[in-house]
Amino acid sequence: MEHDTTEPLDPLVEVNRFQFERTPTIPTADEILDVSFRRAAKKRKEKHNKDRANEEFVRAVTASVHDRLVSILQRFPDIDTLPPFYQHMVEILYGIDRMKKALGAVGWAAWHVREKGYSIASTMRRADVVADERRRAVARIASIVHQIDPELRFLNDARNVLRKLPHVSDEYTIVVAGYPNVGKSSFIRAVSSAAPEVAGYPFTTKGVIIGHREAPSGRIQLVDTPGILDRPASERNPIERQALAALMDIADVCLFLIDPSEHCGFSLEEQHRLLDEVRSLVQVPVLVACSKADIVRSCEGLPMSTATGEGLDAVLDALLAHRPVTDQCGMPSDSMQ
Repeated sequence: MEHDTTEPLDPLVEVNRFQFERTPTIPTADEILDVSFRRAAKKRKEKHNKDRANEEFVRAVTASVHDRLVSILQRFPDIDTLPPFYQHMVEILYGIDRMKKALGAVGWAAWHVREKGYSIASTMRRADVVADERRRAVARIASIVHQIDPELRFLNDARNVLRKLPHVSDEYTIVVAGYPNVGKSSFIRAVSSAAPEVAGYPFTTKGVIIGHREAPSGRIQLVDTPGILDRPASERNPIERQALAALMDIADVCLFLIDPSEHCGFSLEEQHRLLDEVRSLVQVPVLVACSKADIVRSCEGLPMSTATGEGLDAVLDALLAHRPVTDQCGMPSDSMQ
């Protein structure tokens, strides 16, 4: 079986790449202050009048700190405009409210730095000891910025993870789901360009993995998801919730794998209960395939084996049968009616 090993980027992939990968490193409070003070000190040296130099220093520090904080807000992805899948990833990994609170704190600091800094600078010429006012302004600005240091560090940690999220493109998408160790990653590895880790123990896949394959009708996207357990939603961990987000947000069709040999460590009854739940959650076709056909034959679903290659083409054909028919311009054929 031949499959595509290249992954050309389409415009939607590129947009999502830019949203996360172009977000610069978020500096700490000390880093913001250090750069701002050093630049302001250079401007201060340019003034011969000490009082005017002190005033210029305060204005320069205020402008630099304010602009750096505003830049963080401008260059961090707008959570509300992200596609649903990425919004769910933010919620699962960090919490959208927590993220917005951190960004709001940065905005609060930017406003107060500007307000306090320029307010002190405007009164410095009338002060008895201008140098004292400069020190007061520096202390106040530093205090404001240090108050949000935990938020700055939180945002940078989030940025480091969010920029590594998989790039989901706008094309026909097959999401593979099921219990841990039923053969999801082995199937994805066999039929797509993805190279997920494959091992004989559950929860090998720790996050969503994207692969692609060239089909006669055009490229398709295959998504390997972490294993899901049959338990209440409130008890599911972030790894399981990522799998459900992929199913609900990006799937055009779902391939649910069942291990009839039960070598995965879960009974057929448990696997069928999870299948029923998945069917109740998604609005797309759910195709059932029975993996490990080289070990146990089952009449339920399409038999397949990644070890021998049996049934893989049949499963792919069944999945592609749900792909909408398009005209030569790429539009659904029913749109021409």
